[in-house]
Amino acid sequence: LYMATWAAIRARSPLAETYRRLVEAGKPKKLAVTACMRKYLTMLNAMQRDNLPWYPKGSSA
Repeated sequence: LYMATWAAIRARSPLAETYRRLVEAGKPKKLAVTACMRKYLTMLNAMQRDNLPWYPKGSSA
């Protein structure tokens, strides 16, 4: 989960914006990554629950 989260942050996904916002607010980087991991799990659980594929923000689906 940790490595997948870092990959998502580096790929400029919605998690990257969350990470950037938290770090700019003065939060420690480890805390920002942990928050992103939690957000990532929430997104994955919702996708599994609804049986939907990943649709990035702004895409038409």
